[in-house]
Formats: sequence, structure tokens, C-alpha cells
Amino acid sequence: MTNMEFDMSQFNIAQAKSRFSELVDKALLGEEIVISRDNKPLLKLVPFGASVRRMPGSAKGEILYVADDFDAPLSDFADYV
Repeated sequence: MTNMEFDMSQFNIAQAKSRFSELVDKALLGEEIVISRDNKPLLKLVPFGASVRRMPGSAKGEILYVADDFDAPLSDFADYV
């Protein structure tokens, strides 16, 4: 079963065992592979040392307010400016 919203594929243990090489290739290409038992996720197959890829603009609309003096020096550090 594939959940396109999250670009994730879920496989039961028997499916994962018979398609392991294919699942490794998919994981290396960035697809999230979840292996489950009784429709309960057990583990996620990810490349070793993998980190989350950042997407430019992915936080657009998430920051609702930034104060006008956001980058102004703090009064506690006035002696150091």
C-alpha cells in the first residue's frame, strides 16, 4: 500500500523479505519504506547516515510574526556593542 501524501510505502514482513533488494533501492532513492506487522509499523528502512533533505521554501507561511526589533542587540549586551 502506498500513501502518496507522504511519499511512503508500507510493506508487511513477508513482502519486505521477498522484495528486499527492490526496497533497498527505493530507500536509497529517498522513498520512505516502512515495514509492518499486523498493519502496525515496526521500522523504517533508510540509508545509513541519511539526513532529512531540506526543501527551499518548505516553511513558507509557517512564521506568522517577526518583531521589528528581532535582530536588535539585547539590552543585557549593551556594554559589548
